[in-house]
Amino acid sequence: MLILFSSLGTYGHTYPLLPLARAARQQGHEVLYATTEELHPTLRALDLTPVTAGMPLEEAFALASGGAQFPPVGPPPTQGESLELAAKAFTEVLPRRLAADLAPVLADRRPDLLVHELGAPGAGLAARVAGVPALCHGFGRVGPALTWEAVTGQFADVAAELGVALPSEHAFLVGHPYLDICPPSWQDKAFTPASGRLPLRPVAFAEPGELPAGVAEHDRPLVYLTLGTAFGHADVLRGALAALAALDVRVLVAAGPTVQVEALGEVPENVLVRQWVPQARVLPHTDLVVHHGGSGTTLGALAAGVPQLVLPQGADQFDNGAALAEAGLGEQLLGQEVTAEAITERARALLADEVVRAAARAVAAEIATMPSPEEVAARLHEYAR
Repeated sequence: MLILFSSLGTYGHTYPLLPLARAARQQGHEVLYATTEELHPTLRALDLTPVTAGMPLEEAFALASGGAQFPPVGPPPTQGESLELAAKAFTEVLPRRLAADLAPVLADRRPDLLVHELGAPGAGLAARVAGVPALCHGFGRVGPALTWEAVTGQFADVAAELGVALPSEHAFLVGHPYLDICPPSWQDKAFTPASGRLPLRPVAFAEPGELPAGVAEHDRPLVYLTLGTAFGHADVLRGALAALAALDVRVLVAAGPTVQVEALGEVPENVLVRQWVPQARVLPHTDLVVHHGGSGTTLGALAAGVPQLVLPQGADQFDNGAALAEAGLGEQLLGQEVTAEAITERARALLADEVVRAAARAVAAEIATMPSPEEVAARLHEYAR
């Protein structure tokens, strides 16, 4: 069976699909993976055949904002500004380009099944036009940012250009069954796709790498700090680093691709800064994760049973932070709340809060019971032509 996977060309949108794509390949299926060239080396290392499609997120946001730089220079955007910009990029610019790029691939290769992630509905549109069966693969919790009326309306215009009628609800699924990697207890109860839902265990993926020094020793509580791969701001990361260093803990910082290590200056003795860390291997050793609220880090921390302190920087991160706090799995700080004193105090409280820790471990136990990528890969033929 020939299966085509497709995602946006970012780590946060590609990595969640790789466990299933790899499982399908290991079960003998031919697997093509359509995304931008930046991710192609990772795909080849997993014996997946890369196909160039879509555009870098930076280019899409620049087009959506009339040429502004992404990530933005200066203070992070407000929640409203972030959602407005993301809506145009994710519902107009990116889907239109991805659908156009995949049309000749689908016509030439005629895959038996297409698996597109929720953030790449342009691939779902291309599948509908070509008459190829498809599944929509989630990358996290489906919150209000992904069901916003403005988002649905803008995407409907793109679909109409291609002659595709969208369902009245959950338009990004394009009417396809949904592979849900969010644990049921944490998924938005309003998300009830009529096309059907298949649970799939979220398995954290990271490039191979050694654990940084001191992570495994655990002589003091370990706090992991990251602002992810898309919305990192040096000022925010520097301030959070200093606030956490005031505690009697070890702090491991992943600067990511948007913040250079040198920009963080000299760091205290109990802080270790790296440009990149194998996050999937780090999370099980942590006692607290302080992060941006990206879906990959959020689910990874939940699977590890670790409390979280969220400092949202953009897009759906505000939804994730609010949902974590509401479920008693952590806390979030917004806007003017993000001060050194607040980060120190909230982190100290979460490290000592056994109620939050127990709630996080309960979700981890729930995740462990969800069907594995190997189990779901064995069923993909049921959805193919």
